[in-house]
Amino acid sequence: MVDDHRIFAESLAAALAAEPDVDVSAAGSAPAALRCLDRAVAEGRRFDVLLVDADLGGTGTLPAQRESGSGPPSAGEGIALVAGVRAAHSGVRTVVLAERDDPRRAALALQAGASGWVAKDCSLSRLLAVVRGVLREETHLPPALLTGVLRELTAARKHRTDSERLVESLTPREHEVLRCMVAGLGRKEVAARLFLSPHTVRTHMQNVLGKLGVHSTLAAVALARRAGVRPAELAGDVVERSGQLA
Repeated sequence: MVDDHRIFAESLAAALAAEPDVDVSAAGSAPAALRCLDRAVAEGRRFDVLLVDADLGGTGTLPAQRESGSGPPSAGEGIALVAGVRAAHSGVRTVVLAERDDPRRAALALQAGASGWVAKDCSLSRLLAVVRGVLREETHLPPALLTGVLRELTAARKHRTDSERLVESLTPREHEVLRCMVAGLGRKEVAARLFLSPHTVRTHMQNVLGKLGVHSTLAAVALARRAGVRPAELAGDVVERSGQLA
C-alpha cells in the first residue's frame, strides 16, 4: 500500500498484516511504491494488489509521466500512480482509497486502470472483501457513485470520440507532425526529424490547428492525447522521409 499519511499507513498495514493470508508492505510516495514493486520482481516474488491513497502528495512525482504528459489530467499523484503501475506492472491490480466520494476522480481512476474505489473509513472486513474481489477480476465502486461515474465515463467517451474524428481528418503527414507536437518537439526539431523545411512544418502545424479546431499547440496536444495519439519516439522510430526538402 502507498500513503503519505504515516499514522494511517502504519495502522492499516498492521491491521492487514494481522490477517493470516496477507503479506503487506507500505510506501510513502509513488516512486517508493514503484521501487518496492520492482524489487519484489527482482527477488522472484510479487504483490497482487496495490492500495493507493487518492490524495497522495505531489512530492513523489513520477518523472516519466511528468515529461510525457501521460496519465489522467488533474487527477492527482495517487491516480497518476495507478496509470504508472498499469504501465510497468500490468499484473498488479490497484484499489484507490479516498477520503470522500468524487465521481469524476473515481472515473479517472477507472480509466487509469484501477479496479476499485473505497472509502478510507470503511471497515477492515469491507476493504478485504474488495481486495479479494478484485483478485477475482471484479471492479468495486460504492453504490452511491455508480450513476455519477457512468455519467462521467459516457461523457469522456463522447469527448474522446469527437477528438478521434477530428484527428482522422488529418493527412498522414499532418498526423506525423501532430505526433511530433505531442512529443514536445518544436518547429525546427520537427523539420529536422521529418526532413522538411521549417516553413513547410509551419504550414502543416497551421493546418493541424485548423482541422482540429484549436488555436494553440497546447490545445492541439491535449486533444491529440484524448484521441489516443501516441507521441513520436525520440529515438529508434522509423520516420517516413519526404524525399526532398520543401
